[in-house]
Amino acid sequence: MGIYLDPGNTDFQMAVNSEIYVDKSKMITLTNKIINSENRFVCVSRPRRFGKSMAANMLAAYYSRGCDSRELFSKLKIAKADSFEKHLNQYHVIHINMANFIRRAETIDGVLAQLSKRIIHELHREFGDVDCFDWNDLLDVFGAIYADKKIPFVFIIDEWDCIFRVHKSDKEAQITYLDFLRNLLKDQSYVALAYMTGILPIKKYGEHSALNMFTEISMTDPRDYAEFTGFTEDEVKALCQKYDMSFEETKRWYDGYQLKGISVYNPRSVVMSMTGHCFNNYWTSTETFEALRVWIEMDFDHLQEKIAAMIAGEHISVNVTRFQNDMTSFHNADDVLTLLIHLGYLTYDVEEEKAWIPNHEIRREFINSIEVTQGWESVMKAIHDSNVLLEATLRCDAEKVAKMIAQSHQENTSILKYNDENSLACVIALAYYSARANYEIIRELPAGKGFADLVFIPRSNCSTPAMIIELKRNMTAGTAIDQIKQKQYPDGIRFYSGEVLLVGISYDENKGHTCCIEKISI
Repeated sequence: MGIYLDPGNTDFQMAVNSEIYVDKSKMITLTNKIINSENRFVCVSRPRRFGKSMAANMLAAYYSRGCDSRELFSKLKIAKADSFEKHLNQYHVIHINMANFIRRAETIDGVLAQLSKRIIHELHREFGDVDCFDWNDLLDVFGAIYADKKIPFVFIIDEWDCIFRVHKSDKEAQITYLDFLRNLLKDQSYVALAYMTGILPIKKYGEHSALNMFTEISMTDPRDYAEFTGFTEDEVKALCQKYDMSFEETKRWYDGYQLKGISVYNPRSVVMSMTGHCFNNYWTSTETFEALRVWIEMDFDHLQEKIAAMIAGEHISVNVTRFQNDMTSFHNADDVLTLLIHLGYLTYDVEEEKAWIPNHEIRREFINSIEVTQGWESVMKAIHDSNVLLEATLRCDAEKVAKMIAQSHQENTSILKYNDENSLACVIALAYYSARANYEIIRELPAGKGFADLVFIPRSNCSTPAMIIELKRNMTAGTAIDQIKQKQYPDGIRFYSGEVLLVGISYDENKGHTCCIEKISI
């Protein structure tokens, strides 16, 4: 047992011993399906603090011949799988965290030389009896050991992509690194399984990827790994019950990552919230908001408009297919938004091909970023004024509401198109930003005989009335109220019982705004 060769199960044991450990061991059934097959290469990319290292340590503990992990796994879900006994502690494991090697040399050649020397040192100590032609050649060493011992290796490479973050602009270094991994792993019979984790998918360069043998698991294409990307809703409900925490509030703060129909929660934030009995920004607190600010300041067509719309709660179409999987090759707004998806600042629905801000925690980080960025003053003013607008609406002050909406609409025309009903809906959602604390806000809710433009449904701990907002262009606000009634929009929230404010808002090409508010009970 060594540092990199068959490192044992201590790291995973510590995870299991933690106050909160959510059993994700069934993921091993997925790697057991592909081990010793042509599909034995998998690269899993997730945002930071989403359990990548824990999963890597789990696989090392399960496969490594350097320890006996039967007791450790016996009470976990994987123990019930048919493949459990077959692969338990049956392989030599090489477990590398690339971030540790990047810090040890200034050049990529130095990094790879240091890595090779350390691994060869441990291999020689364990397999010194093997007749190897060149003990200084890493590939030759692996080949000779496998030919002699007939036991293949499982390669687990954590933080595989850190070079693309540390050496962002050094293309030659990146190519050298990718070629090293290709030569080490591709078409090598000594490889039983190669499992890599990182934040970014595999870098593309030229016409082909050097690591095209890998199946990529990412935030834009989770495949069968969706439930293992973070905490599922059932897992979070169980934790909320155990720690006597509001599930509804936990969902508002940390939910929102939609992966193949599975609702995934940020694990780091849920754990910190449960153990601290407090809702706060935990995941984003590990990195300054300046990091996000760098990306949203990029000057691409419509990027600012799309960011503003997502802060307002909109889902935005994004083409994720052209992204080059690095942090420098940006050609349009979609490239920036795709990076933000991989970094965890946005979530993405692969079927709808749309992205949005997943939860309250991340939305607050966007607000922190734009608050100190030039060009966002009108958006921030709308957000800061949102409490006043909400209070005016709740007291049915239609004149005040119309005046404030008109001002917000006018001030945000530099970002959002003026004569566009969808843009007005974005402006209104921004203007009612503070309402998100007490309401779930739904755009285009199927209701009655149509779709209500905006519906505000009170959260369970809130006693304020529900609101249905209908927008009209070049018509009266009263016409909007009539449509709410005629199309029976309140029927869409029959699960709610109490007062409902019907809010009609109209505007015209002369930038005039009117408002009408009625109160009903259902």
